[in-house]
Amino acid sequence: MSGRKSFSGSNIGGIVETQEMLEFCAEHNNTAEIELIDANHVNEAIQRLENGDVKYLFVIDMSTL
Repeated sequence: MSGRKSFSGSNIGGIVETQEMLEFCAEHNNTAEIELIDANHVNEAIQRLENGDVKYLFVIDMSTL
């Protein structure tokens, strides 16, 4: 492409597809396994990511800010 133009897109679908996926997961009791961390432990979580010591998805508890 000339003129420094770029083109990008997403293969994850739109809002309708996302809602259908969430409803399917809820119907089949399909949930994500997470590790809930306090906001003050974010640096520790990053270090664990770098060390490959992560079993589940980290989710930050925003009420701990």
